[in-house]
Amino acid sequence: MEFIKEEPEDLTDPEPCCRVKDEEIEEETGLTEVKEELQDLNEVEGNHNCQILEHEDNLSQKGRNKDPAGKKPLTCNQCGKSFSHKGHLNLHMRSHTGEKPFVCPQCEKRFIHVGHLKEHIRIHTGERPFACTQCGKGFAQKASLSWHMMIHTKESHLTCGECGKSFTHQEKLKYHMKIHTKKNPFTCHQCGKSFVHKGHFNDHLRIHSGEKPFACPECGKSFSHKGSFNVHLRIHSGEKLHACDKCGKSFIHKGLLNDHLRVHTGERPFTCPQCGKSFRHKGHFNVHLKIHAGEKNIVV
Repeated sequence: MEFIKEEPEDLTDPEPCCRVKDEEIEEETGLTEVKEELQDLNEVEGNHNCQILEHEDNLSQKGRNKDPAGKKPLTCNQCGKSFSHKGHLNLHMRSHTGEKPFVCPQCEKRFIHVGHLKEHIRIHTGERPFACTQCGKGFAQKASLSWHMMIHTKESHLTCGECGKSFTHQEKLKYHMKIHTKKNPFTCHQCGKSFVHKGHFNDHLRIHSGEKPFACPECGKSFSHKGSFNVHLRIHSGEKLHACDKCGKSFIHKGLLNDHLRVHTGERPFTCPQCGKSFRHKGHFNVHLKIHAGEKNIVV
């Protein structure tokens, strides 16, 4: 996999003095409103859970009186799946009806469940309430923290039969296997490019639409990919997760570390087909190619 270094001008606002004060206030107000909305959602979810628990108690009592065998009395008329409680059935029915009653106040994306909306809102607020006790890394979702913890415990029980790579979760192994089957079920109707994974396909579509749903709460810069957004947040936090094991220098993202490691190894993987000159970084290599192509105003 190749990494392209971010240009320095991307890391800061080129005209910080030109920001209008009203826009700053508006941005801060917008973020505050999102956080207030998240608090309201906590209250809504609390009430919703109380209602479900109360309903579950009633069902449990009825079950003890009428259904000692523990059968599931509530069945989805669409797919036949059974549920113990009406609240769970009602949530499930939204997967068939397409109903998404919970709306993000920032980007208007809709969700079936209030819990999914709460997780989504953390994309806008940058909140990461789940912290790793081993290394301190924060996560927006509890499931992501659980997956991360296996890095420290070295748990890898699932192995790919094609290449021997190990995985901690069945879902990750299934995701990986698509690389070997070479099936690309997701095709862009704009340019015809196809993808193995739906997530990569959705990321690609934003190239055509220009959509940038991930906005930095610190400076307002928007990104089309969550990975780029997460890397950008480290500029403000000063977090540098990737350290060189040779000299200890740390970097914001792995691509910069890989570039740096070539200083120690002497590796120059990018070779010019015209003159044979080699380069450590792809960016320098691309600039060099333009010299042969006869492009003017090239600064080397």
